[in-house]
Parts: sequence; C-alpha cells; structure tokens
Amino acid sequence: MFIDSVKIYVKAGKGGDGIVAFRREKYVPKGGPAGGNGGRGGSVIFVGDSNLTTLLDLHYRKHIIAGDGQNGMSKNKFGRDGEDIIIKVPLGTTVTDLDRGVVIADVTTDGQQIVIASGGKGGKGNAAFATPRVPAPYIFEKGDPGEEFNLKLDLKVLADVGLVGFPSVGKSTLISVISEAKPKIADYPFTTLKPNLGVVQAPDGRSFVVADLPGLIEGAHLGAGLGIEFLKHIERTRVIVHIVDMGSLDGRDPYQDYLTINKELESYDMELLERPQIIVANKMDLPESEENLKRFKELVKEEVIPISAATKENISTLLYKIADTLDEVRAQEPKLKINEQPVEYTYQEPEADFTIARDEDGVFNVTGPTIKKLFDRTDFNFEENAKLFARRIRNLGVDAKLRELGVKTGDIVRIFDYEFEFIE
Repeated sequence: MFIDSVKIYVKAGKGGDGIVAFRREKYVPKGGPAGGNGGRGGSVIFVGDSNLTTLLDLHYRKHIIAGDGQNGMSKNKFGRDGEDIIIKVPLGTTVTDLDRGVVIADVTTDGQQIVIASGGKGGKGNAAFATPRVPAPYIFEKGDPGEEFNLKLDLKVLADVGLVGFPSVGKSTLISVISEAKPKIADYPFTTLKPNLGVVQAPDGRSFVVADLPGLIEGAHLGAGLGIEFLKHIERTRVIVHIVDMGSLDGRDPYQDYLTINKELESYDMELLERPQIIVANKMDLPESEENLKRFKELVKEEVIPISAATKENISTLLYKIADTLDEVRAQEPKLKINEQPVEYTYQEPEADFTIARDEDGVFNVTGPTIKKLFDRTDFNFEENAKLFARRIRNLGVDAKLRELGVKTGDIVRIFDYEFEFIE
C-alpha cells in the first residue's frame, strides 16, 4: 500500500528526578550528600532510509512515545537515560508541526538523522547542590518533561525525472521499458494509482531515477481526479518529461492535452514551468500519429521527440536527451525545489522570562517559559525545594516586579497550579 501522508503524535521521554541521599558507610562519620542526578529522557529521531518508498508503517503507528529517564540513585549514581526511538522514513519526507503550522524537518539524504522531539533533561540530586556554605543540602530537582508534537508527514518522491501527461498516454509502459519497474498497465484511465520509481541507464552508461507520476486531468490542481494527491510529487523532480499521446484513439487533441497539462502545472506552482521540460510524442506506431505529430510541431514550435514505448522505437534518443538535460541542470544548479519547503528562520522577539498580570480577584498571576521550567523542576512537598524555587524566581526579578505592581504583604501570588502568600 502506498501512503504518502500521515498525521502522528510524538512525545519524548521525561527526564529522571534527582534524589536526596547521604553516605551511610561504616567508619565514614558524617557522610556527605550522595544523591545522583536523573537520566535524560529518550528522544524521537527520524532517519532517512533510501530503501523505503511509503509511510505505511507510520499509518498504523499514530502515537510514538520515547522512554523516560531513570531517577537518580544513592552513592552518587546517575539514572539511566531513556531509550531513544529511531523511526526510519523515506527520502523526500517533510515534517510539519501542526500546532504551529511550520515545517520542522526535510529528510533528503540516506542516513540523515533529525531529532524531532528532544528528551527532557534529568533533574539534579542533592550532591549537585552541595557548597562549602551548605555541605548537606536537602534539595533535588525533578526532571524536565520531554517535547511533544502533533505532526504531519508528507512524502514527495525524490527523482531526477518526472513523467507527466494525461492518463493512458503511455507513462507506465515507458518506465517499464527503460527500467526494471513493473507498474500495472491497462487501457483505462488511472491505472497508475501511486508513483512508480525506476533506475534508468542511458546507452552510454549515465544513470538517473525516473518517477512515473499518476495521470493528471483538467482541474487536477483543485483536486479533480488524483489531483493534488500526486501533483506534489512533481515538485522534487529536476526534469519533467511531458508525454503526449499522438494516436488520439479516443478523439482527444494532442495539442490541447499539452496545453491543459501545462496549465495544471502552472496553477499548482508557477515555478514548475521554469523546470526543464522534454516533450515526447508517444504511440508513433499508430495510424494517425504522423499526421498528428506534424500538426503538433507546427503549434508547439519546440523540440519534440517522437517515440513508441510499445515498440521501443527511438527510446535511445530519448534517454540521451534526458541524460544530457540532467547534466546541464546539475552543472547550473538552478533554483529547483529539490529541498522543498526548507525551514525558514525568521527573527522573533525572545519571550520574556516571566510576565505578571493582576486578575479580577486581585491575585497576581505569574507566568512565563523560564518560570514554567523552574516550576516543573520543583517538588513543593519538600520545604528546601520550595525555598530554592523562591530564591531562583527572586533572582529573576519576580519579587521586584511584584513590588512595582503594588503587591503587599498577605496578597496572593499564583504561579501555575500553586498559590503563595507574599511576605515582605
């Protein structure tokens, strides 16, 4: 089954908690702190695999959750890191964060590794907080939560050459003749329901990858026929081979077909018409083809390569033309969408460490990313931890800002799930 688009949920592992522990060894009086740090949570990592051609595996695996880090242990032993989850994806896969609507990864090379969701950092044990002033602290941190995302994965096949044209113009027959690909072939529209890839070698030994892309029809860019389902695959090809049926057994006009397909390409993405395009007149073994070709050339006024995929007529000429065009493209490296939808980095004002707003009930509400991180690391069931949290947010300037906003002793300050009484 060919699957080229899936939506999944990924979550990295939580970091392990640090612990409070002290040395309890015989003949070691007044043993110092010995609480180890927690292990890092496991990450979710995507790896490009050139042997994969579909997102089928992820179609049945909607939730991917990495392992949590182990809590720290006594005797200064650190917890084990959580197990990473490695997900192999086909080349040409783009990863979009659905919540933010931005592309966060584009897998284009074999073996490419991308950390999609990073595991949380492990919390510190009390040994990490020991100082000459406080040699035996009862302080520890909880581990950070792992990143989590709702993602959409889209596969756009990576090929040097894309075969385009109306249904039943002979694309599948051609790729079966010039490569080892064995697509389903029949004399009715939409025989090809998924892209077929084939490695092709020209007579002089130059090789390239060809994609037989499903037939387009008028209105494809709006979703007619197979529509956008497969138009997107054309974006990643360096050269377009436009195949036109010269036999006209069903009464269609070859020139009108040619215009219609180019119109669909332009409507989907204007840059596609700037892509090198080789025009191929197929089915030259049929009775009306010579007359149709003569009229077609008069209207197109561009080079047209006549072939017959069925009888293999003039196939070598076509392969040489494709190989020569690819050589030119690779040498010039025009602005093609080989790495479609790159991640765009735009300047954003950094978010403030914290913000304070006074609610209608008079409570001072403190929020912010840095405050959230410190809050999540703190276990408020232990007094020493709560004091450490208070010192940290005071150093950030929270107390000073509260005074500036008019806080008084006895006022309530809310920080996420907890409420505190402000004391001057």
